[in-house]
Amino acid sequence: MTLIDEGTAYGRQRQSHDAEIAEVGAGTPGGEFMRRYWHPIALSAKVDATPQNVRILGEDLVLFRDRKGRPGLLYPRCAHRGTTLFYGRVEDEGIRCCYHGWLFDVKGNCLDQPCEPENGRHKDKVRQPWYPVEELYGLVWAYMGPPNKKPVLTRWDTLESVKPGQKIVATGSSQGAGGDDTVEIVPTNWLNDWENIMDPFHVPILHTTFSGVQFVPEMGVMPEVTWETASHGMRYIAYRKLEDGRELDRITQALFPHTRIVPDIRLIEGPAAGVGWVVPVDDTHFRLFHARKVPEDFKPIEVRHYEGRKWSELTDAEKQMRPGDWEAQVGQGPISLHSEDHLVSSDQGVASLRRLLREQIRTVAQGGDPLGVTFDPARAVVKVQAGNYYRKK
Repeated sequence: MTLIDEGTAYGRQRQSHDAEIAEVGAGTPGGEFMRRYWHPIALSAKVDATPQNVRILGEDLVLFRDRKGRPGLLYPRCAHRGTTLFYGRVEDEGIRCCYHGWLFDVKGNCLDQPCEPENGRHKDKVRQPWYPVEELYGLVWAYMGPPNKKPVLTRWDTLESVKPGQKIVATGSSQGAGGDDTVEIVPTNWLNDWENIMDPFHVPILHTTFSGVQFVPEMGVMPEVTWETASHGMRYIAYRKLEDGRELDRITQALFPHTRIVPDIRLIEGPAAGVGWVVPVDDTHFRLFHARKVPEDFKPIEVRHYEGRKWSELTDAEKQMRPGDWEAQVGQGPISLHSEDHLVSSDQGVASLRRLLREQIRTVAQGGDPLGVTFDPARAVVKVQAGNYYRKK
């Protein structure tokens, strides 16, 4: 009797990603949800009089700062005859197109048409598409949604209480996603990273026992975890009884639309000092931005992964020996095939976060306001709950 091999890949059905929660383009359910929030798009210190291309939520835009210091975010095709404003010249009042000199301010108003009589008798009828921007915590933020639904820009209490001798530092590299400060854009779907924040069990496996201690040895202790919904999203409490007898509750938050608040990885006691954002560039790329409170004399530590070299300097063979978040998440593909997932009890946080995200997307589709959106400046400050908290004996 011939034995039949079971479970082979032959004839496997074509699998797919969950478009409702993963895709962010204009007009998609997830994209319209995302456009109800403010998004960090650049470091303020890097926005100057040189126009730069920015891609966010699948849209290509041009970002600049006029000579009066105001940031502007415009649709790149000039309203005149379509050349890109990337080659424009920034002036006191805005950006001037290189082709025929039309001048647009940071809100898209056409101020000058130098080839036309009287510098453009009807220039006030032309508007270059634009998006509102604000600056906060060393970051430039953009709102890309319906004007009548523009919320106030969220603030975070841990970043508001800056004492003498402290400062806020903003970063925009892939280091928090397992890369380093030489790489800005991560080539995979934003959800791969964001939902990972509600997965505490990958820490003792990926970051400790599998690849060696990437944080601190105590993170290798398998935690007891509870997940909870919160006013702006979710959090988990990971309890660990450490070898030295200390008992630790480590709280991590994932808040809408893509905020991640992770406590100090050295297990220093107290609230998280920083906040991060997983910003979709498009469906298959994202950027990480972080803002955190540090001492005034803070100097960034250059992370070295293997034999004194940065992650970007490692070979594929070396990354196989010590994989991190980049390898695990980018390894899921440009967009993870969610239909192939087999979620189990330890994935409760991921499953809950996906379900909550789907609920908020559908709330927007039905005309409602999603979690974390407020139009009241008095309610703009969010209390950070994430942190490392040692139980008192």
